Amino acid sequence: MEENNLQCSSVVDGNFEEVPRETAIQFKPPLYRQRYQFVKNLVDQHEPKKVADLGCGDTSLLRLLKVNPCIELLVGVDINEDKLRWRGDSLAPFMGDFLKPRDLNLTIILYHGSVVERDSRLLGFDLITCIELIEHLDSGDLARFPEVVFGYLSPSMIVISTPNSEFNPLFPSVTLRDSDHKFEWTRMEFQTWALYVANRYDYSVEFTGVGEPPAGAENVGYCTQIGIFQKNGGKATEACVSEQHDQHVYKAVFTTSYPSLQQERFFKLVLVNEVSQQVESLRVSHLPRRKEQDGERGDEPKDIGGSKAPVPCFGPVFTEVEKAKIENSPKPFCVGDKFFVPLQRLLAYPRLNRLCANEEMMRSVIADSIPLSSDGSAVVTDLYNYFDEQFGF
Repeated sequence: MEENNLQCSSVVDGNFEEVPRETAIQFKPPLYRQRYQFVKNLVDQHEPKKVADLGCGDTSLLRLLKVNPCIELLVGVDINEDKLRWRGDSLAPFMGDFLKPRDLNLTIILYHGSVVERDSRLLGFDLITCIELIEHLDSGDLARFPEVVFGYLSPSMIVISTPNSEFNPLFPSVTLRDSDHKFEWTRMEFQTWALYVANRYDYSVEFTGVGEPPAGAENVGYCTQIGIFQKNGGKATEACVSEQHDQHVYKAVFTTSYPSLQQERFFKLVLVNEVSQQVESLRVSHLPRRKEQDGERGDEPKDIGGSKAPVPCFGPVFTEVEKAKIENSPKPFCVGDKFFVPLQRLLAYPRLNRLCANEEMMRSVIADSIPLSSDGSAVVTDLYNYFDEQFGF
């Protein structure tokens, strides 16, 4: 049995060394990736803010989901504490996450505990996933599972995947796909269970799957069957959540937070950097025009904006509406060898406009980091610098 289970597990996970190539069913991409991609597509579609993966294992799904900009809280729960501790660091932010912070906060937490235990920290979630989980539960835990997940946690959406036993005869020498599986259901068995649970806890459910069968065996259905449960009436009300007593039975073994524009220090860092880059781009783009001037350098401001909105080389491509907005904003100008860029001009550029709502907000954030004009209406910088000489300006 163990050898057979190993063979099937290898087939399903896309590793075919244990099984002769001519007898193995090859999934491209591997079946586990198809399951995770299915969840990611669902997240892209519904944009949940709070997502929990029960039975998260090696945290592969969490690592895939953490890049979704809509998610603000990502939780994994598993019975294997050692695996959670070992894989936790892979969920921590990298250097690039600090250089380019997210728009929204993101907190990731890994809990050690059983999925049939109630923990109030998982209340009020938008999505809970149970990928290849229920087949590992014994009869007692399986009976408690709906009470906890559907009844107590009651998220807006639940996704459950489990092996389709009707597919198993297509694998070489397979009874169960894993030695730890307590059962594997046919499509009818899974759908009967799912419909009963959905009806009892006021959910609707639709069925699909991943891992298409080979030609000629379409009647067996998908290799992995999936149920998508949606709570009737949408989210649980805040009142329902607040009525629950605090129950903290899980043990937090890993917690991390990602830098975001909602955090003042990272917002300032990004805004100052964006303003500096845009000012430098405008400065460099105007140097050739200044060189063509007749050399008069009085103290009167000289409008060097030109008739078209300057677009830096290798810079962003603007839409016609964006170009018009930039064109209609106050133009950069020179006073002597000083280059002035009005804040209103900077706010006309899409990336800066997305960061700042108005001129006052921009001024208050950058004032102690970037030189401003005496009235605070424009960024001021030297028109020429040392490096310009290297390029003949």
